Amino acid sequence: MSIGPLVRQRRHTYYFLRAIRGFAPVFLDTDVDMSRVQQVREAARESGRRYSAVAVVVQAAARALAAHPRANAALHGVLRPRIETYDRVDVKVALDKTLDGERAVLSAVLPDADRADLDEIQTWLAHYRDGDPARMAEFAPVRRLQRLPVPLGALLFRRALRPPAGRRRIMGTLAVSSLGHRPVDGFHSVGGTTITLGLGRITDRPVVRDGRVVIAPVLRVNLAFDHRVVDGAEAADLLADIKSALEDFQVPAALRRSDPTGSGRGAE
Repeated sequence: MSIGPLVRQRRHTYYFLRAIRGFAPVFLDTDVDMSRVQQVREAARESGRRYSAVAVVVQAAARALAAHPRANAALHGVLRPRIETYDRVDVKVALDKTLDGERAVLSAVLPDADRADLDEIQTWLAHYRDGDPARMAEFAPVRRLQRLPVPLGALLFRRALRPPAGRRRIMGTLAVSSLGHRPVDGFHSVGGTTITLGLGRITDRPVVRDGRVVIAPVLRVNLAFDHRVVDGAEAADLLADIKSALEDFQVPAALRRSDPTGSGRGAE
């Protein structure tokens, strides 16, 4: 057995987990038939585009959350608690990266995700997926934080989250985390926002359609909500809207434009 210090590449995760200890999370989940999404993704590949499942969920969830302003909100203050609601959705996505030889979770925030089209979201995700966190300017504040002594780093992290604008810039207003690249069916996580989505893998499962059992690609979507801000009924409505948006996913405008017939051929 050996005991050593917390590696500096994981210090920001330690600070984050300490900062969200006041959350009162409640967990919901649902299964989503991804047949329509998979059809659109296949049509996109035939047209030379690639849309990841995460990009599709980010767009659908951001637009659904925009229609639920009470859930697109955050609690601030302790002695005088207040709720701040937002007029746009900023999505924080968790990233599995290697920084200076150590595996660590980093995150990036996409502002105005509810107004972004699917190509913009996919380009943004690819930028962070393919970039080197040791060199990317976006992660410079995290790298500086990791080099500080732990007490000072923890203090500065808390101070950065104290003003509402700082919290939103770092945390976003919706968090999305996916482990779908591994044989994980579902998981729950608290991402520092009132609403957090945890995504598992898409796998073939039996579903019932028109009274018949068929096999379809299914994604388990897990939603954690902060009960201090919203109640279960509101969170359930939001999760139902995300499910509906994915099961009735529309052909992206860019894909329709690439089809000279204008019909989204191959996506029906």
